[in-house]
Amino acid sequence: MIGPLLKGFSLTFKHLFKKKVTVNYPYEKVPVFPKYRGKQVLMRDENGLEKCVACGLCSVACPADAIYLEAAENDGSVMAGPRYAKVYQIHKTRCIFCGMCEEACPVDAIELTSLFDLTGRSREEMIFDKEKLLSVYDRTKDAEPMKSKGLGGTL
Repeated sequence: MIGPLLKGFSLTFKHLFKKKVTVNYPYEKVPVFPKYRGKQVLMRDENGLEKCVACGLCSVACPADAIYLEAAENDGSVMAGPRYAKVYQIHKTRCIFCGMCEEACPVDAIELTSLFDLTGRSREEMIFDKEKLLSVYDRTKDAEPMKSKGLGGTL
């Protein structure tokens, strides 16, 4: 009877002196691996205009069918090219964060960041439209080095 009790106490004491793995999130950030693929961001060029040329390659390459876009002719105020994405949506409930959209984009307009805090109270909140994706870029452009800056878009 005392044998199993001593085994239980020894197991408990062994776990008492182990290194803690719990972090006080959100006050302490968990380090992520260098190749971690998190929240997507739509990029802007050096003039602050959208980079997306609405070619649709990201939507075609997405295996989860999570990207929807509608192209429109550009008047020069949205981006420098002839077309832009009038509607650009990523359904985060469908996205598998594979990075195929990033690989397919010929102009490096979409990138996956190391941000992992994706929350929403409804399915509608988990549909990231163009304004929300561009706002992620605006908030993180200085804090997180983008892959297209300095590396030429390659890893």
